[in-house]
Amino acid sequence: MLVSLPYWLFQMARHGKYRKGFAERIGRVSARLRLPGEQEPVIWVHAVSVGEVLAVARLVEEIQSRFPRHRIFVSTTTDTGQALARKRFGEANVFYFPMDFGFAIRPYLRALRPQMVVVVETEFWPNFMRLVHVSGARIAVVNARISDRSWPSYRRFRGLLRRLLANVDLFLAQTPEDAARLQDIGARAERVRVTGNLKFDIPVPAPPVIVESVRTSIAASSAGPVLVCGSTMDGEEPLLLKAFENLRVQHPRAVMILAPRHPERFEAVATLLEQMSIGFCRRSRWNGEPLAGGVLLLDTIGELAALYALADIAFVGGSLVPRGGHNIIEPAQYGVATVVGNHTENFRDIVSLFHSRDAVRIVGPAELPLVLLELLANDEERKALGQRAAETMRSQIGATARTADKLQELLARP
Repeated sequence: MLVSLPYWLFQMARHGKYRKGFAERIGRVSARLRLPGEQEPVIWVHAVSVGEVLAVARLVEEIQSRFPRHRIFVSTTTDTGQALARKRFGEANVFYFPMDFGFAIRPYLRALRPQMVVVVETEFWPNFMRLVHVSGARIAVVNARISDRSWPSYRRFRGLLRRLLANVDLFLAQTPEDAARLQDIGARAERVRVTGNLKFDIPVPAPPVIVESVRTSIAASSAGPVLVCGSTMDGEEPLLLKAFENLRVQHPRAVMILAPRHPERFEAVATLLEQMSIGFCRRSRWNGEPLAGGVLLLDTIGELAALYALADIAFVGGSLVPRGGHNIIEPAQYGVATVVGNHTENFRDIVSLFHSRDAVRIVGPAELPLVLLELLANDEERKALGQRAAETMRSQIGATARTADKLQELLARP
């Protein structure tokens, strides 16, 4: 921590990261939390960021229905995850995850006295897991996955990881391959089960007002087609905007909705649009102006998923550059033809499943403009691609119920 302190201070100073909730991160239990009574049992769920909060939302509802006497608290690491969690679960039940120091973790264990801690995906914090285990609480890792990028590093340290993972009572993996990798790095085989990916059970969100506003604006100005580019990363926007310029030659009234992954990059992307002389509106300042031939820069949080419903084609970012990709489930829910780059290691199983069913297009940077034009030129194939994506989604539903069953069994153990 001391060695890496300059990095964290730089992130706080330049981007404002980690400033919010700093007191909670170092172990100060906020008076905002409505702490449990003496006889009120608690389940603590930790979801890192927006993706994990969305994935676990239905599971929290399912747990609450099965354990109506229990209080459920949710912690997050990122500011965006915190904002969404407070909106979904109420401010009195949500807090920032403490740093992995005993002095930061113990106050929460004393205040909440959890019977069970549910960790989403692979947040393996050594002190946290050790202290939770010592407290007598059960630990379950749900929606567990080991990405292609993480696996080699985990294998190098599996001697140490074996001791850490011994604190976990139950691993619920997304796929058989994830289950095998968990065992390979030290998880006990009898504690590993496969229950599927919770993200397939994410409900279609209620559309925010912006969706109808954009839909109305597009219809009123006869704009379109609509290209929604979500969760884009540094280095992708220039490629996407050049492809958009090519697309406008044949479709001069096309619209791009562009959503950078990280809020601290909103300004940089706005500057890029200005440098490329592409007309754009910031979502935060947009008042219904015509969008034909331009870009709507989505500089807000929590609206992207619903806006995929407006897309003729969706592009999911982090994949044209080697960043591992992002989840393609959100556009698939709406039956939208979806395109990704060839760097999708973090979502290999989901992308492989969709690709095996011809339900997603995988392209390199050079192919991107041509693939977009081909899909727009062939309405039948574009719609069929989206329909296959929606059918693939429906075939995978059920992980939430299976996960809740296993958690119920874990809590019932003597």
